[in-house]
Amino acid sequence: MESVVSEFEGTLLKDPDPFSYFMLVAFEASGLIRFALLLLFWPVIRLLEMLGLDDARLKLMVFFATVGLRVSEIESVSRAVLPKFYMDDVDMEAWKVFSSHDRRVVVTKTPRVMVERFAKEHLRADEVIGTELVVTRFGFATGFVKSDIASISRRVAKLFVDDEPILGLGRATSSFQFYSLCKEKVHPPFITNQNLNDQQLLRPLPVIFHDGRLVKRPTPSTALLILLWLPLGILLATIRIVIGLILPMQVIPYISHLFGGKIVVKGKPPPPASRNSPGVLFVCTHRTLMDPVILSNVLMRKIPAVTYSISRISEILSPIPTIRLTRIREVDAEKIKNKLAKGDLVVCPEGTTCREPFLLRFSALFAELTDRIVPVAINYRVGFFHATTASGWKALDPIFFFMNPRPVYEVTFLNQLPMEATCSSGKSPEDVANYVQRILAATLGFECTNLTRKEKYKILAGNDGTVSRTSFVNQVKKVVRTFKPSFQ
Repeated sequence: MESVVSEFEGTLLKDPDPFSYFMLVAFEASGLIRFALLLLFWPVIRLLEMLGLDDARLKLMVFFATVGLRVSEIESVSRAVLPKFYMDDVDMEAWKVFSSHDRRVVVTKTPRVMVERFAKEHLRADEVIGTELVVTRFGFATGFVKSDIASISRRVAKLFVDDEPILGLGRATSSFQFYSLCKEKVHPPFITNQNLNDQQLLRPLPVIFHDGRLVKRPTPSTALLILLWLPLGILLATIRIVIGLILPMQVIPYISHLFGGKIVVKGKPPPPASRNSPGVLFVCTHRTLMDPVILSNVLMRKIPAVTYSISRISEILSPIPTIRLTRIREVDAEKIKNKLAKGDLVVCPEGTTCREPFLLRFSALFAELTDRIVPVAINYRVGFFHATTASGWKALDPIFFFMNPRPVYEVTFLNQLPMEATCSSGKSPEDVANYVQRILAATLGFECTNLTRKEKYKILAGNDGTVSRTSFVNQVKKVVRTFKPSFQ
């Protein structure tokens, strides 16, 4: 069995500096205060790097990013947030060399809990060796680590007592000593001759679901920009939301660009339903909570939206009517039929949002209820903050969307489904739903999946995604906790 041992930072990842990943842990597991505090100490961390004090530098980052946090919170960030940013930084040439061996070991100087899930599930590593956090008996991180870089190398040696690794991958300037165990050492940049079209070549498992509010990896410069933008962003979001609530819907598309927003419309929307005919069912991809609102702005009329498990605050503040589903099939079908009899309706059959270029499995219920189906491909672009969350407070989604300097929404209307593509021609509801999913995916350049809402929330939040009807006071407390440090 051929084995390979690879350094994580600077080898499998292009960036050798893990600082931005500690910033992600600080922001997502604790809040703005810890995020700003860690950034404040960046000049000291940088100075330690220049002096060659890698151990001290690492311990300082670990301390400020994790002290006082529950280990479960760090694990949650490692499961739901970090994989997306790690994947964006993967060196694919290094990955090809790494994946071509039978036994794959990843060595990292950051705490193992931050790296292990990504390395094993996405890079297909067999073992991950890194520093270990010191944890109290109550489950809180002390901010200290049990091992240093030298002890990590010794642990690697114990793995290969009887069979030394064929290959070691790492930087020429690395402080790790495990390379002496390997028969051959290779340093970046990596050059491979493998055929990219080889179907047998293993590929990293793509990141389909991820959570967290930050769009960009918070390097020191990006983190500083985010902190400087926040006060202005909150003010701008307030203005945008107030305008959306008080001005007529017919006016909003014309003035949104004055405040940095942009809506790109493609295709020709159908005319409003007449009084003597049933309404059109707009079947949309689901990117954020704002999708039905943006669609109504484009159509310049309030189109009711079918919703499930959104916060009560979001329903109260919604500028369009909402129809809350119960997940009882017969009850929900009757609700949708009654609304369609009165006019147009919006439905997002994925049942939840997905940030990445994938479409989740479409529920087939909509196909059973009408033949007047208009697919609408919706996508959005933001610069600083994501407008969706699986584990945070969903009522903040519109606020985070409008806090972005130049949020852009793209709405593409496809032709109404011909009768031969609907259930009236004898097609099953599942066939109709799958067909609509495929044409929407093709329009956006996305990939279809069979994943569902429950699978998303199980991966990201460890629950089924149901929003409980907690009181307004309890929800406000949750927001406050978002912006408080978690020192215990």
